[in-house]
Amino acid sequence: MAFGRGWARVAGALLLAATVAACGGSNRDVPLESFTAEEIYRRGEFELESGARAGVAANYFGEVERLYPYSEWARRALVMQAYAHHRDRNYPEARASAQRFLDFYPADEDAPYAQYLLALSYYDQIDAIGRDQGLTFQALQALRAVIERYPDSEYARSATLKFDLAFDHLAAKEMEIGRYYLRRGHYTAAINRFRVVVEDFQTTTHTPEALHRLVEAYLSLGLTDEAQTAAAILGYNFQSNPFYQDTYRLMTGRGLEPEARGESWLSAIYRQTVRGDWL
Repeated sequence: MAFGRGWARVAGALLLAATVAACGGSNRDVPLESFTAEEIYRRGEFELESGARAGVAANYFGEVERLYPYSEWARRALVMQAYAHHRDRNYPEARASAQRFLDFYPADEDAPYAQYLLALSYYDQIDAIGRDQGLTFQALQALRAVIERYPDSEYARSATLKFDLAFDHLAAKEMEIGRYYLRRGHYTAAINRFRVVVEDFQTTTHTPEALHRLVEAYLSLGLTDEAQTAAAILGYNFQSNPFYQDTYRLMTGRGLEPEARGESWLSAIYRQTVRGDWL
């Protein structure tokens, strides 16, 4: 049973789950081993639908797997356990359950959802630019797995959107560090960061600013050929962007024009841009 279709049965299952829960409430000393796999599974569903009890639900789903490891209910419970842990923001356990499902049932129809949950367990921890970027890299890898392994699944589109956002997040981190160096006059270090954005993250929203900051840094170092070339790339690709307007004023204020000059890494990018091979 696919996860999406499974949720359609929850309403019908609530009566059974409520009965099981009520039974458990009046017989608290009755061990779970006394219940069938389906009864424990339904209890987990009931707890999940009852409100902020996702952690309790995850425990019930785990018990299904423990007590009835080779049953159909164990298979269903494992992906539900991953979902319940994720909803409880217990991301390491969500990852562990999702990965276990993928290891045991790689060809199952719920495998795309398990892979998507695994990716979300990384992605949903990306909140501030200053956070450890290791999580972002892991999220990108897991999201790419959804996109490449299950391109026709209902989760591929969402994974693609989140991949783009996570990719943008990495570029934002490079920009933050680059601006820090630029403000403190460490121009070479700043250029190295902005170069990463231009070369490796050119499809993100940060490319226009990276090119503008390169112009600022190169002018500060007196490297006018590189500054003019960066300005030319910016003008060719982002002429209507406010950063190009700032760049143009900066250049003309120095008596310079945006044009490709000299031989540098920027010159190579400019030639690719003119041929249409870049961006």
